[in-house]
Amino acid sequence: MKETQLLKGVLEGCVLSIIADREVYGYELVQILKGYGFTTIVAGTVYPLLQKLEKQQYIESKILPSQDGPDRKYFFLTEAGRVYLQAFEKQWHGLVKKVNHLLVSERMNTDE
Repeated sequence: MKETQLLKGVLEGCVLSIIADREVYGYELVQILKGYGFTTIVAGTVYPLLQKLEKQQYIESKILPSQDGPDRKYFFLTEAGRVYLQAFEKQWHGLVKKVNHLLVSERMNTDE
């Protein structure tokens, strides 16, 4: 199974978590994700996700001038985005706990 298939469902939460910490622009977001080890993430995946999150009103954007060239579109979290992120984090931790429990239990059963 490819990592990208597993990541698809959690990428929203990862992106919102980064944006919750600081306002970012698209390319910067891709680089941050890569810095966390998500090396298969490309702009073609992130930009449509940002559009989707903005349409859902979890994030908003504003155009700001850049010292390094053209203006950039920065994204920031809305209150609805904070609520969604909190729910995501709760669900994620619950899912990780269940999967880890299952994997450990199954491994113990096969070792006997």
